[in-house]
Amino acid sequence: MGECSRKLQTEIGQAIYRLRKCTVEPVIGIIKEVLGFRQFSLRGLVAAAGEWALVCLAFNLKRLQVLLAA
Repeated sequence: MGECSRKLQTEIGQAIYRLRKCTVEPVIGIIKEVLGFRQFSLRGLVAAAGEWALVCLAFNLKRLQVLLAA
């Protein structure tokens, strides 16, 4: 049995894992939803930062497209 499996056997481990399901920042969730991004299965600060960079890039490209069309 792996380390993660053992942690999920405990009540504290399950509570921590459940926290991953909640939206930490509603504004970030709203931006992702509007752009059509689905929930990512990423763990860690580096992965989350990469996800956010991708969302920001998509937002800026969409905005640039609107500005160039005007």
